[in-house]
Amino acid sequence: MSRRSFNDRTQIVVLITVIWVVLLLPSVVRANGFRVLPQSASAAGQGDAFTAQSDDSSALFYNPAAITQLEGVQLMSGAFLIGGTTHFTNSTTGARSQGGLAGTVATPPPLHFYFTANLKPMANALDVNGLERVAVGLGLFSPFGLKASWPQNGPLNTSLTKVDLPLIEIRPVIAVKLTEKFSLAVGADIYTFQDLLGEGKVVTRFRSSGAPGLPPAGTQLEINGKDTAAGFNLSLQYTPCLTTTGRPQCSFGWQYRSRATLDLDGKFLAGGTPIAKAQSKLVLPQSSTVGAAIWPIRDKQTEWKLEFDADWTDWSQFKNTDVHLSNGSVIHVPRKWKDSFTPMIGTEYKWIDAAILGNWDVAARAGYLYSTNVVPQETFDPALPDNDNHTVTVGLGFLCKAGGKFAGLLPCGGQGAWYQPSAIGFDLAYQAAIFETRHISGSRPPLTSPAVVNGTYKTVQHLGLISLRVNF
Repeated sequence: MSRRSFNDRTQIVVLITVIWVVLLLPSVVRANGFRVLPQSASAAGQGDAFTAQSDDSSALFYNPAAITQLEGVQLMSGAFLIGGTTHFTNSTTGARSQGGLAGTVATPPPLHFYFTANLKPMANALDVNGLERVAVGLGLFSPFGLKASWPQNGPLNTSLTKVDLPLIEIRPVIAVKLTEKFSLAVGADIYTFQDLLGEGKVVTRFRSSGAPGLPPAGTQLEINGKDTAAGFNLSLQYTPCLTTTGRPQCSFGWQYRSRATLDLDGKFLAGGTPIAKAQSKLVLPQSSTVGAAIWPIRDKQTEWKLEFDADWTDWSQFKNTDVHLSNGSVIHVPRKWKDSFTPMIGTEYKWIDAAILGNWDVAARAGYLYSTNVVPQETFDPALPDNDNHTVTVGLGFLCKAGGKFAGLLPCGGQGAWYQPSAIGFDLAYQAAIFETRHISGSRPPLTSPAVVNGTYKTVQHLGLISLRVNF
């Protein structure tokens, strides 16, 4: 590796200092509600600190402007398994219950799919000036989601027995490389529900408490709804320092996602029978993520990256999810959430053409996130037993290139037809989120007694991801 200038060394020292200062000030951060941050195994293994790096097709989620650095056509597809348990103890009766995902995993698992294409080959073939700086992409993923259940006969059954938010996003993007170091992208965010990914609608179920105006105690109640809404995203990537071969040695990324509002139309059911039409609003908040990455080592044999990202989400707009019934009644469901600010730090060490695996690149990854609670006491909901939490992540990446064989059988690349891959890879990641014990004493849930949800909540969540990618 070549010697760095004084300015390069100064940039690295300043960046590392900023990372540690922010991580030592956890009192300023908030949690991220029902946003789902990990959307590829390559990023999840690095604590989702991927906005500045974004060097595979999952850049469509983390920083679409970065797809201009990707060559040819690239595909990625994968899924993640979410498991976890919340233990509840009522502060008055001492009754205990186990909920969340109750030690199982979300079914069906959330999926992600990315397609990117650099238009440079097309520009050369058609002799169209300017097109060589353009890249396009299409992503499909689940950036917002919620799935939880509590026992039908448990102490929380009049507040919640099931919630399911199987929301998916379709994201088309166009990115332009304005200069050799600066790229810009704009895209649409289309949010909708799909029957293949759950019940195709928002579903909340609970048991009637028998209060005045409600069906007899114990009757199963359900509120559901669905809609499609759209927003937009803007992103930038800036790579001021490059190696002699043109690869980033430091990089900065930024992405903004606009607010979108789902006007949910559905039904209010009692014992499985519709008794009224139901309407409510679900606000998907605006958010912004900024990231900075450096490569202290980047040569022909090895690469080492450090990255720090910070995410802000405007949860203050999540004021309520009041349900308006066709009979004129209104079920008031206040939220009054707080904004979130979530720091993420991640690292990746890569062996290029690793000796143990000829013609393969092997990457080891690790990361950390810190989040604090966004849900206030008075609007606490066992559907999201949020509190301060620490998330530790690890991951591995394998990329098989020309001369290698995937699974010992399939050639990974070569000089064949256009439809033959130039590289095939897969990534694995694991995240463990440990929540601090939440003590609830002043909640006022709708349609049930406040004492029902008062108590302690202890939550641990586990997330495993796998992504398969193919480059052409």
